[in-house]
Amino acid sequence: MADPATYRPAPGEIPDSPGVYRFRDEHGRVIYVGKAKSLRSRLSSYFQDLSGLHQRTRQMVTTAASVQWTVVGTEVEALALEYSWIKEFDPRFNVKYRDDKSYPYLAVTLADEFPRIQVMRGAKRKGTRYFGPYAHAWAIRETVDLLLRVFPVRTCSAGVFKRAHQQGRPCLLGYIDKCSAPCVGRISPDDHQQLAQDFCDFMAGDTAKFTRRLTARMKEAAAELDYERAARLRDDIATLERATEKNAVVLADGTDADIFALSGDELEAAVQVFHVRDGRIRGQRGWVVEKVEDVTDAELVEHLLQQIYGSEAEASGRAEGSGAGSSAVPREVLVPVLPPDVEQVQAWLTGLRGSKVSVRIPQRGDKRELAATVRRNAEHALVLHRTRRAGDLTTRSQALQEIQEALDLPSAPLRIECYDVSHNQGTYQSASMVVFEDGLARKSEYRLFTIRGPEGQGARDDTAAMHEVITRRFRRYLADRADARDIELGTGEDDDGLPLRSGPIDEVTGKPVRFAYPPNLIVVDGGPPQVAAAAAAMAELGIDDVALVGLAKRLEEVWLPGEAYPVILQRSSEGLYLLQRLRDEAHRFAITAHRKRRSKGMTTSVLDGVPGLGPARQAALLRHFGSVKRLRAASVEEIASVQGMGDRTAAAVVAALASPGVASDQVAESAGMLEA
Repeated sequence: MADPATYRPAPGEIPDSPGVYRFRDEHGRVIYVGKAKSLRSRLSSYFQDLSGLHQRTRQMVTTAASVQWTVVGTEVEALALEYSWIKEFDPRFNVKYRDDKSYPYLAVTLADEFPRIQVMRGAKRKGTRYFGPYAHAWAIRETVDLLLRVFPVRTCSAGVFKRAHQQGRPCLLGYIDKCSAPCVGRISPDDHQQLAQDFCDFMAGDTAKFTRRLTARMKEAAAELDYERAARLRDDIATLERATEKNAVVLADGTDADIFALSGDELEAAVQVFHVRDGRIRGQRGWVVEKVEDVTDAELVEHLLQQIYGSEAEASGRAEGSGAGSSAVPREVLVPVLPPDVEQVQAWLTGLRGSKVSVRIPQRGDKRELAATVRRNAEHALVLHRTRRAGDLTTRSQALQEIQEALDLPSAPLRIECYDVSHNQGTYQSASMVVFEDGLARKSEYRLFTIRGPEGQGARDDTAAMHEVITRRFRRYLADRADARDIELGTGEDDDGLPLRSGPIDEVTGKPVRFAYPPNLIVVDGGPPQVAAAAAAMAELGIDDVALVGLAKRLEEVWLPGEAYPVILQRSSEGLYLLQRLRDEAHRFAITAHRKRRSKGMTTSVLDGVPGLGPARQAALLRHFGSVKRLRAASVEEIASVQGMGDRTAAAVVAALASPGVASDQVAESAGMLEA
């Protein structure tokens, strides 16, 4: 590990101007590339006390052995140069985007003498026009099959084309008029090139031009009494309309925009983008990004736009020649968070496109709704990524082993319980217990706790709530274990050589007793205060054979009881990933229970406790009397006269509303919520 002081430049050597810098390791490899408005200010921040740096930044500067910089004229130039160097050097400490799948494109090989339409994946080629990406290859083929009737461009491979040319006989598509058969000279190279260009124009969104052209020809044919040709043109128009309708209109104003969304945590994030052209969703893409550097969401968005549009514009430029970047960069780029230097990003994208590009956050209307849809896709993609990663047996085994080694446990923690507390300014306090066995969630073992506190009004803070939850869980464990004749957790091995984990068994059901199965590891959501509270609760009950840690969310630090410094797991550690999943699942489960209790509390009425008075009768009373004030003033006879009510129920309602423990405003508020 290198000492940054050994290669720190003198402050006077670093210029106070925009530029791009590179950190290199001892072998001369570039490990990080960054840009700055002021090189002097930015580089000085890397050479402060190591304890003040983020863990990933600290690892980068201690891995590096030298730093170099290049001065540029403007921040826009710095943005472009940073992108070029990231692409050239592929630095290990820069954010990296991994496409979550290989998306297919519709490609037209315009550089060929006889252009060909085909489905292509992977790197883009020079001289080829691309449309997409599409979610499925069959969607491309379906669209192409429709359009070949109007634009009969060649779709065959080079081998098929050569064989048909040698034989002087076209393939089947040539006979059914879905190919203009350039292989046998039915169409000249120039005319076929124009046909391919018309196809590209249609796919680019210029659809009305072709519909108008075919409509005019149809009318001319009908005027000349050539009804067969008019019928064919009519069918061609219907084909174009069907092909256009296959892409649903999502923005009525014909917007060209790319809509981005992020969903992630401290270590990784899922990115989704919808490509909207002419108001229609033309494609969707997704990435999973590993945060190998300490970045905010705003900086992540800047890196994303830089890498995506830089590579897209380069590919389009190679394919179409100068000025072709406009096809890769739309007029609007809608993002969840604005980049730190949004003006410079807009200027850079405007230069790529050749016309003004707007980068903004959608605030209202259809664009905001579509942005919410993109975010839901990003959330689903992240869940899917985590599920696939967690489902691998080898990965789970590695995670448990890493946790065992990091925490110095005697054996792998096959059963882990995680606890989290959720509340709203101290009200509706709830806590969750989630259970993972062998690295997988065991939802049948999940438990919810309602925090009572010493006086039944809830705990004073999160630490007191955590102390109560751990106390109740292990007090129940001790009681259930005693009732089950103290059958302890097995420590032997079964026939397959796996550890026995058979806890106490209920003699009636034959199933393990609910809380008599102790975990190997307890994880609490929080830092030293929460860990100390949980450790105190376990010590009071004499529980000394269960390991305990806390996971602090800000820096993903693992805290042990009584330790002054946390355990730091590697960012790419499968063990840390498993602990994160535990913490996130406990948080989800706790906040779901809290919201349910809060919603129920906000819609509770004093009438709910009246025997025989259900929701239908409550609604009938409110409809009849119009307000709670009038209902309170009504007599038993008046209430009994309401359809569905009886004398006994009416008397119970009068007694409930007349109770001195129920304030008038409380009843009115509760009943008003019920009415709503």
